[in-house]
Amino acid sequence: MNAGVAAGAADDPSYWREAFTNVRAETERRAALLSAEDQVVQSMPDASPAKWHRAHVTWFFEEFLLRKFAHAYRPFDERFAYLFNSYYVSAGPRHARPQRGLITRPGAEEVTAYRAYVDQAVTALVESTNNLAAIAPIIEIGLNHEQQHQELLLTDILHAFSLNATYPAYDPRWQWPQCAKTTSGAGARLAGVCRIGHEGQGFCFDNEQPRHEVLLQPVRLLPSLVTNAQWLEFMADGGYTTPTLWLSDGWATAEAQAWNAPGYWQNIDGVWFSMTLGGLRPIEAKMPVCHVSYYEADAFARWAGKVLPTEAEWEVAAQNGGALDDAFGVVWQWTRSAYAPYPGYRAAPGALGEYNGKFMINQMVLRGSSLATPAAHSRPTYRNFFYPSARWQFSGLRLAEYER
Repeated sequence: MNAGVAAGAADDPSYWREAFTNVRAETERRAALLSAEDQVVQSMPDASPAKWHRAHVTWFFEEFLLRKFAHAYRPFDERFAYLFNSYYVSAGPRHARPQRGLITRPGAEEVTAYRAYVDQAVTALVESTNNLAAIAPIIEIGLNHEQQHQELLLTDILHAFSLNATYPAYDPRWQWPQCAKTTSGAGARLAGVCRIGHEGQGFCFDNEQPRHEVLLQPVRLLPSLVTNAQWLEFMADGGYTTPTLWLSDGWATAEAQAWNAPGYWQNIDGVWFSMTLGGLRPIEAKMPVCHVSYYEADAFARWAGKVLPTEAEWEVAAQNGGALDDAFGVVWQWTRSAYAPYPGYRAAPGALGEYNGKFMINQMVLRGSSLATPAAHSRPTYRNFFYPSARWQFSGLRLAEYER
């Protein structure tokens, strides 16, 4: 599932103790702004309650680390394996995903106790094991998995809050991250045989490998992300009412869901607002557009006379230092690449092999990272993926054009 433990860390208990403590604390920091009632709500089948995220990542350590390597370990509650497994069929039966909001018990306080119980057991295992190198890869996978759920915790609670007529703020002090004030110039011009995929030291998920060659046609990636101002021009020019701009599935989805603007946008007395982590805020024209689906991104690119980059083009450009503004930490960027295995890809054996490989169908790749992505959880080779209709993630786009 991963490329290997960070260099020099495999046999250092203090490294793993600190890394584990920091990641686990960040989850609790993000959840601390939520009430017990906030933590139980599930606003749609694709989202999960905050309480469930907190418990699921804890179950991950219990199931794949403690049950296998801490021989004296006794589970906090055997029933939790059913409640908080997600899609690991090999690990046993699980509660239906669309019904996670019905798990009113255990409550948020008991989930906190569950987390503390597992934290103590993991720390004790790290400090007492005679073979830290054997468990370090599982800890590392668990920490990266938890960081993914830290992002989902924010995207999912934002969706829930967007359905509340009072427009509650997750954090009233929240602000958009600082974006590049000037472009990097012409952007990234690419052509020829290039290599993509992770190699070398440091963590990666299995879907980032193996590293391989790709042939890029002459292409230029625009340096800047598409902004709200540009999106307003698209809307004013009939972007949501011109079927020739849209893929057939996209047009059907837009009609069925009555899309006329990005997700979370609403027009109040002629002024566009958007639901954010800081509550309902007026649209800022200069900021990157956010909460758009692949279908919308593709339609916008066609309207602009350009295309979305492929994931290979994006990765090569991102590795070309300074070629792309705001490649990381603002919005995920849709590519026009379907989520598929790299040449020579093989999923890991066992339940952990279910993590990525079995989802390589009917989804599109996004690259970069977003404002909700935890620090140190982004890299040029990272492959995020969602269904083309998804809008509740912090997803935006940049454009590309082929050069003649």
